[in-house]
Amino acid sequence: MSRLRVAVAEDEDLSAKRLVRLLEEAGCEIVAVFREGRGLSEWLANPRTLDALFLDIHMPNLDGLAILKSLDGRIPAVLTTAFPEHAVEAFDSEATDYLLKPITASRLERALKRIESRRGPEAVPAPPPSQGPVRYPVHAGEGLVFVDLARTTHFEVENEVVFAHAGQRMRTSWTSLGEVEAAFPAAGLLRIHRHLLIRPEAVVGLRPAPGGRAFVRLTGGVEVEASRGGAPRLRERLGL
Repeated sequence: MSRLRVAVAEDEDLSAKRLVRLLEEAGCEIVAVFREGRGLSEWLANPRTLDALFLDIHMPNLDGLAILKSLDGRIPAVLTTAFPEHAVEAFDSEATDYLLKPITASRLERALKRIESRRGPEAVPAPPPSQGPVRYPVHAGEGLVFVDLARTTHFEVENEVVFAHAGQRMRTSWTSLGEVEAAFPAAGLLRIHRHLLIRPEAVVGLRPAPGGRAFVRLTGGVEVEASRGGAPRLRERLGL
């Protein structure tokens, strides 16, 4: 895992010191620490070279959920809290992970691996030129069959199982969309929601949805939904 540049927002002194220590022990570079939300929000208003944010939910002035929603998926964000009830709202707002206090080193390591898997293609060495169709295995009964990536419309993850869609829904051996992206770094796959990865060439239609989202029609008539952060990325990729 390469060195991650991380900012931390945590208003409790002991919790902040513990999280910073764990992140540094994991090899991260701490570029800033904030004790309230408004200062972080103002700091983020300027361009920053940042790989991730660790946000406490309950902070003075501006809470972590509000900051997360303002990011629109631009920066991977991990929410930290002592309370589990905000998890659904956090992931709906495209949180990369949700850590319950007290945070352990092993659980933090899993969060950092998720962040690393979502870094841009510049973080992945370029593969050698392909000599034929790019294929991947899917489960079929007690064995495996191989599917061409060019026939695939999208991948979705559910309960840490990745399913591929190529005319039908098929179970793969991957456990995260980050693993799919790492397997095909030159394929141009695009994350349009925290649980959806599409092949932009399979898009045949697009229409707006409430809240800045978008309904995306794919080859074969399947329609999926792009999140508020994913919809602008898709429009940019399609040249709209």
